Amino acid sequence: MIKKHAYYLTLVLLAAPLVALADELPVEPLNPVQVALAQLPQACPTLAVSINEPSKALLQAFYQSQNNQPIWADKGRLTALQGALATLADDGLDPQNYPLPNTQDLCADIDTSRQYLQALQDLHYGRLPQARFEPVWHSNEMTPDRSQILAIAGPGLHDVAQAFALARPGFELYQNLRNVYARQRQLPLHKWQSIADGALLRPGMQDPRIPALAQRLLSEGYLDHLPATPNNVYSNELVSAVKSFQLNHSLQADGVVGAGTVKELNVSPATRLEQLRINLERFRWMAQDFEPSILLINVPAAQLTVYQNGSPVWQTRTQVGRADRQTPLLKSRVTRLTLNPTWTIPPTIFKEDKLPQIRRDSSFLSRHDLQVIDSNGQPLSPQSIDWDRPGNILLRQGAGPRNPLGRIVLRFPNPFSVYLHDTPSQALFSKGPRAFSSGCVRVESVFQLRDLLVTPAEKTRTEDLLATGLTHEFRLSNPMPILMSYWTAQADKNGKVVYAPDIYNRDPALIAALANKR
Repeated sequence: MIKKHAYYLTLVLLAAPLVALADELPVEPLNPVQVALAQLPQACPTLAVSINEPSKALLQAFYQSQNNQPIWADKGRLTALQGALATLADDGLDPQNYPLPNTQDLCADIDTSRQYLQALQDLHYGRLPQARFEPVWHSNEMTPDRSQILAIAGPGLHDVAQAFALARPGFELYQNLRNVYARQRQLPLHKWQSIADGALLRPGMQDPRIPALAQRLLSEGYLDHLPATPNNVYSNELVSAVKSFQLNHSLQADGVVGAGTVKELNVSPATRLEQLRINLERFRWMAQDFEPSILLINVPAAQLTVYQNGSPVWQTRTQVGRADRQTPLLKSRVTRLTLNPTWTIPPTIFKEDKLPQIRRDSSFLSRHDLQVIDSNGQPLSPQSIDWDRPGNILLRQGAGPRNPLGRIVLRFPNPFSVYLHDTPSQALFSKGPRAFSSGCVRVESVFQLRDLLVTPAEKTRTEDLLATGLTHEFRLSNPMPILMSYWTAQADKNGKVVYAPDIYNRDPALIAALANKR
């Protein structure tokens, strides 16, 4: 016990000179901004409930870049911020979601900085969390680099409008749609009446809905005058207008008015405007995945575009998954081609499609060149299988003209067993919408796409391998990024808008969420 007390006494005696020295050193006063941010619940209790830890860390880094000084005492800077926030309306973001305080104390300065940083983040990354609404699978783990906002926000204090311009996605899809939305949101909404459901309407037929159809097409500018409709005949003039409407809504432009065309005709003007708004949000999400050279697939429009050095160089039609077997959204890289592919039928298709047909018709397998194999790929006799309880077997179709994958498959890492491929079902490319597959993407003119992915020498080599009729795996020397995305409206540089049917019914949830003030 005596030794223990002696030990503590020694520590006290050794520390005494240090304490005395510390009393003599000048104490640097704590910075008010640092103190307020470190002790938000005490310093700014009303504000603290609105700031989570990531936002607090961002604010601390932002103020540190400004030497921990108040930022918004400059009236000109504050006015510039107010003006920049107002421009967010043209981006489909509500400026009222970024209210600025009326006071001018330190808590108000922090709150103004919070709204400034939040506006830049929402403009750059999107206001809504994509993972909650339309998650995209990535072949490489991807975490958004929020430090980009600091690189914009700090220097942007000298030109707030320029900071917002830098945060705004710069790629063409976004800019074109923003220009259209900025114009249309200022205009009075169109007014049109709904078209009633009815029998299929073909050119030359008579139908009591003809006057309403003519008025509807006139309301949106597909007719420049209201044509006479004697005997309610579906005239060539109306047919031409309907074809234009169908083209602009990613439908089969055959002039036939069926359920799909009626559905698109009956989308309200207010909903069309909201469609523009939510697709601006989707393009903000997409900007994080977009690369200058990429294969970009719009699933609802069933369309593939090849970009090189930031510009579209080629486009083709595709066929995508049905609503009950949706094509997944993903970002990956096309790494290899399968030439003269065989097709091993995925378990879902086997169970839901093929197995019922085999049970009904024992000749189904032979008529479709399907081979039964076990889990190791070894062939089995169909007669040895109890088709009521088939067990762990697979069906494989050999390479050839009837193979559903056609002559070539473009493969990329993903957990969904989907890929791009050729198809013998070429007639379906003229349809619209083109949601026919079980999740994979069928590509029209797929060999033109192949040509854009390979070198001249690789093209020659793949042609030689295709000519053998045997299955070959061919690895690309230059893998190509691929992005499967989802958007239902886009505009060109001239302001022409093309809509796509919302084949997976995803628009309503986005419209509701983006309208939420919180």
